[in-house]
Amino acid sequence: MITSLAAEKLACVRGERRVFADLDFHVAAGQALVVEGANGVGKTSLLRLIAGFLPPASGRVTLNTDRGAISDGEERGRLVGWLGHQDGIKPQLSVGEQLEFFAQLYGARDVIGPLLERVGLSRQRDFPCRYLSAGQKKRLGLARLIVSGRGLWLLDEPLAALDTAGRALTAELMSAHCAAGGIVIAATHDALGLEARSLRLEAA
Repeated sequence: MITSLAAEKLACVRGERRVFADLDFHVAAGQALVVEGANGVGKTSLLRLIAGFLPPASGRVTLNTDRGAISDGEERGRLVGWLGHQDGIKPQLSVGEQLEFFAQLYGARDVIGPLLERVGLSRQRDFPCRYLSAGQKKRLGLARLIVSGRGLWLLDEPLAALDTAGRALTAELMSAHCAAGGIVIAATHDALGLEARSLRLEAA
């Protein structure tokens, strides 16, 4: 179980450009953190760095668990649920087949029907994913997050492409994840609709 995540003196360099430096923050289990700032200040880069997709130029990210502290990016990534701009959906698979693939990947059983109902995609279960709207793809991504069972959710503009009902659903799912002891870190320009701390990035 994750107990907290901490960043110390964290710096990111992309293409020989310093994106941010000396970044410190701490998020405890059960909390949400909103990463704010103008385009290009490094919000997505920060999420990718936390996930272990990018190495820090300096500093470190530590994920504290009941089994000890994890600083290695690859090891940390095994506890991350990711929702980004690229949906990772196979267009030829149906909605149900897509979610079944991830359920098998994460070792979840008998969850497809209830999950599709929860995210409002029951009627689309047999639809090929190529016919889904952007908002429906985002809902499927949310279902994938839930089925992953990962304690740390990293979300890049999670409300993009969603209508009012979809935004309310996303806020509900994030709140439930935090209430269960998970952590949510979201980069967004929008209000998430739940209690959250704020981390604002400024241009380097």
